[in-house]
Parts: sequence; structure tokens; C-alpha cells
Amino acid sequence: MMRAKIVSTGSYLPEKTLTNRDLEQMVDTSDEWITQRTGIKVRHIASDGEATSDLAYKAALDALNNANVDSMDIDAIIVATVTPDKPLPATALFVQEKLGAKNAFGFDINAACSGFMYALSVADGYVRSNLAEKVLVIGAETLSRITDYKDRSTCVIFADGAACVLLEKTDEENKGILGIKLHSDGGYTDLMQVPAMGSLNPCTKQAIDNRDIYIKMKGNETFKMSIRSIMDVSREVLSDLDMDFEDVDLMIPHQANKRIIEGVAKRAKLPDEKVVITIDKHANTSAASIPLALDWANKNGKIKQGDTILLNSFGASLTWSAAVIRW
Repeated sequence: MMRAKIVSTGSYLPEKTLTNRDLEQMVDTSDEWITQRTGIKVRHIASDGEATSDLAYKAALDALNNANVDSMDIDAIIVATVTPDKPLPATALFVQEKLGAKNAFGFDINAACSGFMYALSVADGYVRSNLAEKVLVIGAETLSRITDYKDRSTCVIFADGAACVLLEKTDEENKGILGIKLHSDGGYTDLMQVPAMGSLNPCTKQAIDNRDIYIKMKGNETFKMSIRSIMDVSREVLSDLDMDFEDVDLMIPHQANKRIIEGVAKRAKLPDEKVVITIDKHANTSAASIPLALDWANKNGKIKQGDTILLNSFGASLTWSAAVIRW
């Protein structure tokens, strides 16, 4: 059976950083409070003039270089983001131009923090159906552009970054993406949102004055639903493959909150060495979160050939997903 296999990873983090100590000078918070509640110590912030496509391009270039693949050989570019360069055209087209990937087609996906997983499932489908042989799947965000640095409940959480995986077709038995499960529930669209800048509530002076151009989040409600949703979808994808958490060599979750990750790991009975946590140095980068953590694990020798990797996510308003990959 043909399926998609991850052959390389790449990432890019902006040079500028914002520490908890920096935030202490901006809002009423503390390093101790942020660390205990979220696990975050530092976040990377895009510089002025640095767009989401710039971050995505550098991450994609890293993945291509690591695989020694020419951009002209790429068939498709899928960018998962909630912070596109512009409402139109798609950020993927800017990335395509910067890469010189003239033979590729490209588009964006918005599924909040689950965006990378949704994009991965689409890319996997293209490969399995022979519509593409080499696909770049990129999670890229400049969340600092939609973060209200007067709102202490959200400004401590979000950051910028990008990461990419290169998928290729393989007929290797029990290799590649073995299964993916996706879910959403439109009944919770108010849990986390940017109220303005869309067709429902355009970016007017009133919207700007009300600070509706920034992320609004109901943190407690989101936290309560996250662990259960992640556990349910992880069990679902593992069960479909006749697996259990005991078969997982490494879990790479969305880096939203350290307490959420630890809660999932505890319920799954996964020891610390089988769980990747990068939120301390990356913060929450939404669609870039999982591929950033995957690239970090790959480059730091945490992944071995033949490992069974569980990816899982929980995204705003409301999406959740899980995938099983054989490295």
C-alpha cells in the first residue's frame, strides 16, 4: 500500500525573544505565575516586516536542504496558519514564489492549533491518491500580530515560529503515516476567537477601539475540555490500528500548556522520556506547535528509525486531532 512518509523536517524561529521578565514590565504578571500556569519561559517574536510567509519559507528551505531535495521537485505546498500574510492570496503562494517551486500548487488551511494536523491529513490523501509525490506541509504563525499585549491572560501564551515536514510517497510496509483522526465542534466558536477582521465584523475603527482585532480566549473552559478531547481522539486513532498507548514510543502533542500535556501523559501512562515538551522555549505557536516540537525531537536525537510516534492536538473553537506515524 502506498502512503506518505516524513522524510525530513525543518524549522525557523525569529531572533527576537520575549521572556517572562520582559512581560513583567508590560502587564501585571510574574515569571513565577507564568511558569507555574503554563510552563512557558520565553517566546520568539517576529521582527517588524517579517511576515508569516518569511518564517514558512525559511522552515521549508531547512526541510528541503535536510533532504537534499530541489524545490522544483515539490508537487504541493500546504500552509496551516491563522495569521496569513493577507486575506488573499494564500500565504502558500508567497512561500512558493520565495522557494522557486514553480511546479507546485499551494493553498492554506485554518484549523487553529490543529491546523498542521488537518494539513497533514490532506497531504497524506494527495499522496495516497497519486495526486502528489512530494508535499511540503508547513505550520507557520505570527501570533504576536493578533495578540493583545494589554491582556495578561493571553499575551503570556502566544508566540511566533514555523516548521515544515517534507512528505514523500513510499511503499515501505508499516512506514509513514499510519492513521489520522480529525474532529471539530462548531458549538464552541466563542471559546477562542478574533472577533473582528472578517466578513461578520470587519476591521472598523470601533473594532480597533474595542481591541476586537486581537485573540480573545475563555481559558478555563478551554482547559477543561482539552485533556478529555485529546485522550479520546488519541485512543480512537490507536484503536483503529489495533494499538494502545503502550505501543507509543514518543508522543508529540500540541504545545498549549504544560499542565495539559502532563495531564494527558499521566492518563496515558507515558513516562517523561516518551513525551516531547518544548513549550518552555517555543510557547504556544498554534499551527506551528507540533511541527516545531517534531523538528526539535528529530534534530536532538529523540526519534529513532522504526519508532511509533503519536501526534495529538486541541485547537480553538473547537478542533482536535491525532495521528500515528511510523518513523
